[in-house]
Amino acid sequence: MPRFDRLKSAAVVVALMVPLSASALAQDKAVPQSQLEMQLSFAPLVKQARGAVVNVYAERLVQRRSNLFAGDPFFEQFFGQRMPNRTEKQSSLGSGVIVEANGTVVTNNHVIDGADDIKVALADGREFPVKVVLKDDRLDLAVLKFETGEAMPTLPIGDSDATEVGDLVLAIGNPFGVGQTVTSGIVSALARNQVTEGDFGFFIQTDAAINPGNSGGALVDMKGQLIGINTAIFSKGGGSNGVGFAIPANLVRVFLDAADRGEASFERPYVGASFEPVTSDVAEALGLKTVRGALVVRIAEDGPAARAGLKPGQVVTAVNDILVEHPDALGYRLTTAGLGKKAELTVQEDGREEKIAITLAAAPETRPRDIQLIEGRSPFAGIRAGNLSPRLAYELKMVSETTGVVVTEVVRGSPAARLGFAPRDIVVAINGEEIASVDDLQRIAESDAGFWRVEIDRNGQRIRQIFR
Repeated sequence: MPRFDRLKSAAVVVALMVPLSASALAQDKAVPQSQLEMQLSFAPLVKQARGAVVNVYAERLVQRRSNLFAGDPFFEQFFGQRMPNRTEKQSSLGSGVIVEANGTVVTNNHVIDGADDIKVALADGREFPVKVVLKDDRLDLAVLKFETGEAMPTLPIGDSDATEVGDLVLAIGNPFGVGQTVTSGIVSALARNQVTEGDFGFFIQTDAAINPGNSGGALVDMKGQLIGINTAIFSKGGGSNGVGFAIPANLVRVFLDAADRGEASFERPYVGASFEPVTSDVAEALGLKTVRGALVVRIAEDGPAARAGLKPGQVVTAVNDILVEHPDALGYRLTTAGLGKKAELTVQEDGREEKIAITLAAAPETRPRDIQLIEGRSPFAGIRAGNLSPRLAYELKMVSETTGVVVTEVVRGSPAARLGFAPRDIVVAINGEEIASVDDLQRIAESDAGFWRVEIDRNGQRIRQIFR
């Protein structure tokens, strides 16, 4: 090949590595067709993106007891506090992504949770203190802000719904604190759930190496756009085994919008329904062609789902014509649709398919929570309890359709604590009488019955105890 032709081909190849125009983005994706194309470099893309990825340093102060008996009133009475408690600093390291030129950073909540001092270090080495604008442990996302007086480089947030299995991606972060590192791979899977202990279950899976310290860093596509926030790894040893997970950019965008509006907390839409996965047995019984979707198992009275006409036994297979793989995917689709919006659910029942429009609103407080502290000499002394509503259930991370009287707190060292009562216990009945309100619980606790036959609901399981 003439030298001019080789240079011309190389120029075309390099051009493929930089952000494309809107018309070019519409073109079909292609695999390399020649040896020259196999020698492409990610360097132009990395240079464009790396300035927007920062290191996040978080420090927290913890009290360490100097001996086994520190804090024990008996031993302190005789021996005093000759060995006072020590204060130690604990540090954590993660990554973050600048998404707005004013210094707004998105990272994982677990990177900064409980921290007393948080700083970010830019790619050029400068460090700045930050303030937490919004955080949510359920989504494991946090928005931070730092001031520089200058416009910062940013990563544009892409459309994670356009991401496909097999797409090339880059993971940028600070693994093990060794400094900014870039790894490459492909999107291995979409809509992964049951990945973390939280209640968010919709992740992009990638084989790009993600290690401790990468948390909060960027997962970047070949257009130079942020398609995910790296958040978890799947390995027994704590290192990358080719299975890493990222929170999709479309959820990041909704969370960032809430922070920009000045919201004090992030809220998911209240549906007023409970869902279960569609198993092969359920699919066969309902005549479904695929094992996919969210089976409606319970509907709250006068909730959004009830008003929309959703019924138990139906299966939600899509939201706004996007397929739903499982209940977690349904929650993700409704959350990214946004509060105040309407979503169109595709529902199957008895071999028929229909569309149902549902209004997405925040969980309501349908009755006053009326939280009261139970005192006296009953087994319930030390309990703080309230009337359950969708709003209180949401705050306590309970199923939103749950009703009754719920324990919100148990005072340490109280009779209730010694007997094993725990937050989120629902007091169902006492001595055969149904507990419908906090006033009922307070009245019975003050009755000095001397004999207590108690029934509680704990995570869906009924527990019956007798106290004297």
